[in-house]
Formats: sequence, C-alpha cells, structure tokens
Amino acid sequence: MPRITDRHEVILREYESVAVPRSRLHGGDLDTLRSGTAVHVAETRDGYVLKARTSTGVLQLDRIRLVLRPKFPIPGKRLIDWLCYANGRHEPDETLRNWPIGQDGYAGLVPAALLHECRLLLRRGLRRDYVRRPRVDTALRGRLDVEAQATRCYGAVDRLHLQTFEYENGGWENLVCGAALSVAAHRSTDPQQTRWLLDTAARFPSPRRPLDAVSLLARGQYTRLNAHYRAAHAWARMVLGGGGVRDLLDPYGFGAKSLLLNLDVLWENVVRRMALDAAVASGGRGAGLNEGAIRTYGGLTATTPPFKPDVLLAFPPRAGGSAAPRFLAVDAKYKNYGARNVSSADRHQLLTYIAGYTDPEHPLALVVHPAPDGSPTERDLRIEGPHGRLGLIKVLGLDTHAVPWDAAAPLRGAISAFAASTAPP
Repeated sequence: MPRITDRHEVILREYESVAVPRSRLHGGDLDTLRSGTAVHVAETRDGYVLKARTSTGVLQLDRIRLVLRPKFPIPGKRLIDWLCYANGRHEPDETLRNWPIGQDGYAGLVPAALLHECRLLLRRGLRRDYVRRPRVDTALRGRLDVEAQATRCYGAVDRLHLQTFEYENGGWENLVCGAALSVAAHRSTDPQQTRWLLDTAARFPSPRRPLDAVSLLARGQYTRLNAHYRAAHAWARMVLGGGGVRDLLDPYGFGAKSLLLNLDVLWENVVRRMALDAAVASGGRGAGLNEGAIRTYGGLTATTPPFKPDVLLAFPPRAGGSAAPRFLAVDAKYKNYGARNVSSADRHQLLTYIAGYTDPEHPLALVVHPAPDGSPTERDLRIEGPHGRLGLIKVLGLDTHAVPWDAAAPLRGAISAFAASTAPP
C-alpha cells in the first residue's frame, strides 16, 4: 500500500494512487505536477490524489519527496546494459556496473554514465578547434566586425571590433559536456556524486546558460575527428532533456529538481532495436516512414493519423508472387502478459496490423513484453471466426535479467522463422 513516511516521502508504484493532505502541496508543486506527465493530480475535499503513470524515479518537491517505483524492476547492474543498448551502444563499460542506484533510483545511473564518458574524454584529451571570439583591440588581428565598428565606435580609430579565431577547447562538443555535467551536479542528491560531477565540469568549458547546449546538440555534426564524443553526448541529451532515446527521461523531472526515467519508452526503444537487428540478420529491413501505412479516409477531420505499430519490418517478396514487400508488425507492450491475458484492445489492434500488412498465408503479428522473473515465455494466440482463421498473435516474454542480446533470442527466432517462410525457395 502506498505510504507517507515521517520524512514526508510519498512512495508509489506505476499506476498506483495515494492521497496527500492539502498542507503537503502548495501552488508551485501543483503546477509542476500538472505540467508534467509523470503523475496525474485530482483534487478532493481533504487534499489531493496522486496517480503514478509510466515514469519512474524521484520528484523532489518543496514539502514531499515523491518516489515513483517501477512495476517491472530491472536489476540496477542490468539496466545500464539496456540503456546503452537503446542508445545504440553494444557494450557498456564494466565500471558503470559498480555505480550504486542510490536515492534517485534508476535515474541516478544517467549522471553516472555521463560522468564516466566525460572522464574518458579528459583522459584522451579534449578536442581543440578554432573558435570564433569577439574582441576589441588596437591592432587588426583576425577579421574586422564591420557592423560593430560602425555602430559602437562612433568614429574612434584606436578601438577595433574584431572576430578572432582561437585554437582552444571551446568547441561545441566540449560545451555540451560541460553544460550537462553542471546541470547533473545541480540536480544530484548524492553529495559524493555531486562533488565528482562539479570537479569534472570545472575541466570543461561551459556556455553561459547550460540549456543553450540543447541547440548546440541539435546543430552539431559528427566527423571522424569528433565521433568519440557520441557516447558522452547521448547521456548529455538525457540530462539536458533534449532527446537521447526520445523522451526516455521526462524533461519535466529536472524542472522539479528531479530526474525521471520512462521505462515504458525504454522498453519500446529496446524492442525496436532488437527487432531491426534481427530483421537485418534475416535479410529484411525496417519499413520506411510512410511505407505501407494503414490509413482512414472519410473521417470528420481532414487528416487522421495512420495505424502504426511500434516496429514494422519489411522482407523481400516470394518468387512468383506479388512484387510488394512482405511486412511483419512487432508491438512492444510494457505489460505483464506473462501472467495475464492479452487485452481485447491489444488483440483488436494487432488484428488490424495483420489484416493490413500480411497475406492470408502468413497472418502473423508479434507482441513483446517483459518477463521480469527471469524466465522467457512464448505462446500463440489463434484468432478464429466463422469463416476460419483471422490471424496468429505470437506473445513473447523477454528476460529483463539478461543482457539485451541474450534476452532477444525468442524475438530473433520468431523473426527468422517468418523471414524463412517468405524467402524465395
């Protein structure tokens, strides 16, 4: 049962609710909760009812500390594997496994990973490049800033406004790292980790406003000279709320001096990468953005969003058949389908994918859910009607205690079998 401790700590699991007295929440806290996506707030006669959604982590408010716990706990030493995998990295550094979860829960691993990658950059040596700097000097050095000279000097010839290019480590790559380290240190609740973050941040240049680094990340491009910054920037995106695994960390968390981890979105991104890797290994690929989309026409609005599975895989057609590619829909469900039936809404959704993307010979769709007890599961749901078979839904439970490559074995097998059934003889 959710509880409130003497330390004014409210503990919730995903989708649970708890009543909080009116005296524990004031206007600023309510605005923070209502502007975010982690918690739904409903007002009652005696106070408020908080209902957790899919984010986990900690919301540090003025009078309470809201702890959101996951319904499918992934061991801390294993979660870093899944985070790295979702970020496009195959193997995390072993030293990351030694980081304690601490009071911030899973979210505390992200600043730890950022710190580790930035330390590796310092050990290698920060990249230096020519950085534009505005200067005022008495001799022409660099490029004359004509606009500034005309508008600020009022005819004075002994002061020249210049744009010089200094060879230093103030490039965008290092500015992003410095900003992310500073923000992570400001939000950290672990004194030792805060000290390490601040010490490392002092060795990086930082923009005047740390959140300006988000725009630097959006404009920055990688070459062979700065490709080794990718890993640090992946974690920096999460800390700064600018992407990484898209919306993996709720950006409203930092607004409340907290960091939240959306395990639902993490699961979708992990399954997407697993499915795409398995499809490529079996001669397939990921479908294009609008390839084979199922659309609705004749609605009351001008545009209706298409039916879109989490992952749509495309495979070559069979010899002698249609020239169109063969599709397989894979849906990631962060639900306990190892212990309960697939909901009717999800079955209807998957039947739509089967009807739209497959042919009567192979009416298949895949549902992938976590199996947190350490035992992968697999079962088939056969949907039949008065005219025969409508479709087959394969329900796969992946072991969250295993590394992603091992956990993906049931999914690889199902995709490989589908690819073989559609391959030319």
